[in-house]
Amino acid sequence: MSDISENFRKVRARIEKAAAACGRAPEDIALLAISKTFPIETISIAIAAGHRLFGENRVQEAESKILQLHTTSGVEWHLVGHLQSNKAHRAVRLFDVIHSVDSTKIASKLSQSCLETGKQMPVLLQVDLSHEPTKSGAEPAEVRSILESVSTMKGIRVDGLMTIPPYLENAELTRPYFVALRELRDLLESEQPGCLGRRHLSMGMSHDFEVAIQEGATIVRVGTALFGERT
Repeated sequence: MSDISENFRKVRARIEKAAAACGRAPEDIALLAISKTFPIETISIAIAAGHRLFGENRVQEAESKILQLHTTSGVEWHLVGHLQSNKAHRAVRLFDVIHSVDSTKIASKLSQSCLETGKQMPVLLQVDLSHEPTKSGAEPAEVRSILESVSTMKGIRVDGLMTIPPYLENAELTRPYFVALRELRDLLESEQPGCLGRRHLSMGMSHDFEVAIQEGATIVRVGTALFGERT
């Protein structure tokens, strides 16, 4: 427990330092602990240390964790992995925020499920800026039309954008991807103020989140730096 608690302390200190270096308030940057593949015991340690925001990649893996911890006060679950349309209803039932909406089809499925369950779901639109075969996301040129369609759907609210850049050892090389996402957000907001709700930028992971913060990240998704290497 002491190791994980210390890791959270170190990561929060890194966030504060990065925010201060670019004149931002640390409290404007949410630390999303990516708990995929880690057991519920590890998550429980993080909760005991005071953390409340967790991200999972797969609906099926997350389900047992979320159901077992559902009585823990204040815990918020974010889906950050690709969402298949046939799992939309379960995702709505389990998660509080979905970062990976990349098509009108999946948005429509989520909207329908939200209406059926009486839930209002904040979502982010995932943008594919790296064009890697293993990555999901909408093409930048498609985001505007997806946003227009989603704006008419009830039950979901677009609160910003998300991207996953390629993994590069030199974190500085990821900067162009973070700049591109910020510029896309700002362009969309200039065309239609308020269209991206809270204007979130979900970007940056364990090795590059300081660069993401410099470029405007409001949510950083950190796993390894908090929980250690995955097996």
